[in-house]
Amino acid sequence: MRVLITGHTGYIGARLVPMVLKAGHDVVGLDTDLFADCTFDGRLADVPHIRKDVRDVAREDLSGIDAIIHLAALSNDPLGDYNPGLTEEINEHASIRLARLARDAGVSRFLFASSCSNYGAAGSEFLKEDAPLNPITAYGRSKVAVEKAVAELASDGFTPVYMRASTAYGMSPRIRFDLVINNLTAWAATTGRVFIKSDGTPWRPVVHVSDICRAYVAGLAAPKEAIHNQAFNIGLTTENYQVRDLARIVADVVPNCEVEIAADAAPDARCYRVDCNRIAKELPGYRPQWTAERGVVELYEAYKRVGLKLEDFEGQRFMRIAHVKHLIENGRLDTSLRWTDQADAA
Repeated sequence: MRVLITGHTGYIGARLVPMVLKAGHDVVGLDTDLFADCTFDGRLADVPHIRKDVRDVAREDLSGIDAIIHLAALSNDPLGDYNPGLTEEINEHASIRLARLARDAGVSRFLFASSCSNYGAAGSEFLKEDAPLNPITAYGRSKVAVEKAVAELASDGFTPVYMRASTAYGMSPRIRFDLVINNLTAWAATTGRVFIKSDGTPWRPVVHVSDICRAYVAGLAAPKEAIHNQAFNIGLTTENYQVRDLARIVADVVPNCEVEIAADAAPDARCYRVDCNRIAKELPGYRPQWTAERGVVELYEAYKRVGLKLEDFEGQRFMRIAHVKHLIENGRLDTSLRWTDQADAA
């Protein structure tokens, strides 16, 4: 297949591109690359790409494309809440428009990066894909809206799939430090404190970034009847934890550190556990390989090797919202998150 990956230079995309290539597909990337200055460790795969905002995709960009993996989005809650109207424009409207363009251009498969954030405030019961959706953030609401709208586009010639990833963790050249395991391990490695910013009680399903990528590769290979217009929780049912349990895992891996809960910590309304048995049944090629403990070991070793410092991951260098604000303050981005200089946009 010739596969277009939007957001191919992002946290997941940077890991996904090599895996899709290894599976024997041709890859074309599409990304505005807001985080071009945020490569942490390693290099991005060199593939043909279109440097373009997902809001500006044209039908001719999809010529000859067999499948789309649509990752591009404002990809965390702080960034999504920065300007909810902009999140709606990019994550929702642009995604629905892209799906329509794909259908009209003859793209046969559309794998959408949805999220378990769709479940929102759900408590401690295990949730299957048919559970009620209760998003409580702009990011989650945008994902639910796209799923509903794109489902109406499904046809014999157009197969949308909704990949509801658990909370990601693990190394990537474009690592995100806002993600809970990545963040807790970074605090431990740099300060000796496993610093929890909530009260530690919320449930989270977690999945390694490379296991998310494996789901997309399996989705490209799966027979149409197994995936057509279906949603899948991505991860392992056994990998659901309360945040305080993740903190203890970090403390067990990183030497000489202690768990600390922020003095002003409050319960996080986002709380959900998910059942991931459906993807194991319907996509037998999907075999997750990581556990949270193994992921913490990977992260700790990488942080030591690179020499990570607290000011790096809690400041504008790697914190997504802080980096975007820095680009705006320095005139490189406008307030609609478009590059102001053609040199950046090219």
